Amino acid sequence: MFDDLAKNFSDISSKPRYKSSLFETDGSLDEDVLRQFEKEVKDRVKFARLLMAESKENYDNQLKIQKLKDTIFAVSELLGKAKKNGAFASSIAAKSVPKSLHCLAMRLVEERISHPEKYKDDLPKSEFEDPDLYHYAIFSDNVIAVSVVVRSVVKNAEEPWKHVFHVVTDRMNLAAMKVWFRMRPVEGGAHMEVKAIEDYKFMNSAYVPVLRQIESSKKKFYLEHKMENATKDGNNMKFRDLEHMSMLNHLRFYLPEMYPKLHKILFLEDDVVVQKDLTGLWKIDLSGKVNGAVETCFGSFHRFSQYLNFSNPLIRERFNPKACAWAYGMNIFDLDAWRREQCTEMYHSWQNLNVDRTLWNSGTLPPGLMTFYSLTKSLDKSWHVLGLGYNPSISMDVINNAAVIHYNGNMKPWLDIAMIRYKNLWTKYVDNDMEFVQTCNFGV
Repeated sequence: MFDDLAKNFSDISSKPRYKSSLFETDGSLDEDVLRQFEKEVKDRVKFARLLMAESKENYDNQLKIQKLKDTIFAVSELLGKAKKNGAFASSIAAKSVPKSLHCLAMRLVEERISHPEKYKDDLPKSEFEDPDLYHYAIFSDNVIAVSVVVRSVVKNAEEPWKHVFHVVTDRMNLAAMKVWFRMRPVEGGAHMEVKAIEDYKFMNSAYVPVLRQIESSKKKFYLEHKMENATKDGNNMKFRDLEHMSMLNHLRFYLPEMYPKLHKILFLEDDVVVQKDLTGLWKIDLSGKVNGAVETCFGSFHRFSQYLNFSNPLIRERFNPKACAWAYGMNIFDLDAWRREQCTEMYHSWQNLNVDRTLWNSGTLPPGLMTFYSLTKSLDKSWHVLGLGYNPSISMDVINNAAVIHYNGNMKPWLDIAMIRYKNLWTKYVDNDMEFVQTCNFGV
């Protein structure tokens, strides 16, 4: 284009009309021809300037870099907003009760009301306190999740009749949980005990710091908010079922008092699936420690510094910020060592110091890390593989080799947002022959 433009400028004066009228005449210039010549020259100059401006914009590196930066920033802003919206939507989906799960609980309660004679409470079995058997503690208000955990343990157990399950739920879900396990008894001769939090009389605000804090929070809430405005505040959802949900989570700190005649117990959360016989856990020498757990740290991730507030001197003086964190979900507890080390009292002291949340923000893992600091035995990672509720890139070889897989994260296997890649590992233990599972359309 530049070559053509240069040629046009040199050839314009060679045109016969311009040459004879303007450059080779001895007489006066033809004004009309001169104006036409000027116009043509100006048009070509204008075109040349436009071409140069276009070329400069296309080949100005600094300008291009700035435009690219602006584009990246704009896309980054949109990506950030999309991630926040996605996380919020995922959180809502994870915390909401699915229609199928609500249906199942209602059907079970309806069955209990319709046929009360079938569901009278049995006397406690001697097996519930037999320390020579394999005992499991599962604390949950999710009937289908608990049934999957229990079925997966039993189906992979070499001697299922030696296994005892202690399920604790809240008062609202107690009837549904009992009806399920009466209608669908545990296979293989395993033993099942279902109780409510309220059945443990020591669980009161005079003894349990978390209950005191919950009651205090409720009083403060009702004093600061008028009842007629309570439903208008989106944050009020955090008070819904706060007492039961929190206590189901914090019951894990009271295992020795709940089961005083036992020496060891395996704690399982309700979002795990067992794939192998677990009796080997009882044979592991914990070396006098209280808690057997799989560590989760790698590099700088999942260290104590991520869970505790090390700007607080109480934390800074007692703990190493680089100490490796471990996971809840599958923990073998030596209850005799727990009693000897007075771990529940230690938990109470830390919980009392954290009334204003200056030591850690929330959850049960931070106080667990503190309570069992230097009292935790690291287990082989194949015992407990985590991340199936948020990480899509876990190796299937690792998963297949695991004794327990854990759907920690928002994408629980009973939710529509569950990852398809891992869902069948959970659904194969769902009792699809149970009539209410079919009626409530679990879609598994």
